[in-house]
Amino acid sequence: MDIGMAAAFAGGVLALLSPCGALLLPAFFASTVGARGKLVVHGVVFYIGLLTTLLPVGIGVGALAGTVATHRTAIIAVALIVIVLLGVVQLVGRGFDLSRAVPGMSRLQQESMQRAGLVKTFILGAVSGVAGFCTGPILGAVLTMAASRGMGGAAVLLGIYALGMVVPLMVIAALWNRIGDRVRGALRGREIRVGRVRLHTTNLVTGVLLIIVGIAFWFTNGFI
Repeated sequence: MDIGMAAAFAGGVLALLSPCGALLLPAFFASTVGARGKLVVHGVVFYIGLLTTLLPVGIGVGALAGTVATHRTAIIAVALIVIVLLGVVQLVGRGFDLSRAVPGMSRLQQESMQRAGLVKTFILGAVSGVAGFCTGPILGAVLTMAASRGMGGAAVLLGIYALGMVVPLMVIAALWNRIGDRVRGALRGREIRVGRVRLHTTNLVTGVLLIIVGIAFWFTNGFI
C-alpha cells in the first residue's frame, strides 16, 4: 500500500469535511436537485472539474521539483519542515486560499453561483480544487508530497486527493435524507475553546494527521 496515496486520499476527505469545505455540500446538493438518479454523472463531472485545476498545479510542482531531483535528501528535508508547519497552521485554525494564485478563479467562483445543472457542477469542481482558506494547508501538504514524485507521480497523487473529495461527497449526497441530525452534526465537526482560542475539531484532526505524515515522510524517504 502506498502511504502517500492513502494520505492524499485522507487529505481530500478532510478537505471536504473542513469548515469551509463543508460549504460545498449545499452548493453540490443544489446542482443535483431534480437530477433523477444522475448523481453519479454529477459526481464524475465534479471530479473532472477538480482535475481541471488540480492536475496543472500538481504537474507544475512535479516538473519544478524534477529540475533538482538529484538533491532528493534536501527535498525530503524541506518537505518535512513544510508539511509539519502546515500541520501546525491547520491545528490552530489558520490557513490560506491558494485560489488567489490561479488566474481567473474569482470569475469562476461567480460563474458557479449563476449556472445550473452539469455546467454548475463542473465549475463547482474546478473552484473547489484550489479554493478555501482552511483547505489551503491540506492541499499545500499534498503538493509538497507530490514534489518528490516527478510529473507523473504528482499527477496521480493529485488525482487521488480529488478522489478523496468526490467519494464522500457522493456518499453524503446520496444518504443525506436518511441520516439523522446527530450524524450530520458529527460530519460538520464542532468548535471548541482552549482558553481564548477557538478551534475546530476537524482542524485539530487534520493538523495532527499532517504532522504525523510529515514525520513519516522523512523516515520513509518520501514514502518509498
